Amino acid sequence: MRVICFFDLPVLTLQNRREYTKFRKYLIKNGFMMLQESVYCKLVTNVNVADAVIENLSKNKPSEGLVQVLKITEKQFSNMEYIVGQKNQEIINDTERLIIL
Repeated sequence: MRVICFFDLPVLTLQNRREYTKFRKYLIKNGFMMLQESVYCKLVTNVNVADAVIENLSKNKPSEGLVQVLKITEKQFSNMEYIVGQKNQEIINDTERLIIL
């Protein structure tokens, strides 16, 4: 499964920028990979782990802004269509790969 985190956080004040940086560093430290600016993705083993990740995100959310989370299966993620741009070939992204955790 994948947990995808979308966020839109204000960066108007110094405090806003600090919270943005803190949240972004939290995502990276906890295994999220950047798909696009403000869109991060984490690979998880099952629904229970995904729910725990979402609960931890909720505990570390910034005080302002919008944070959204989506759980999808690997099959759904691998069916993502690229309309503009190119697929990152450094990341093996299909359902036939071996994952060792």
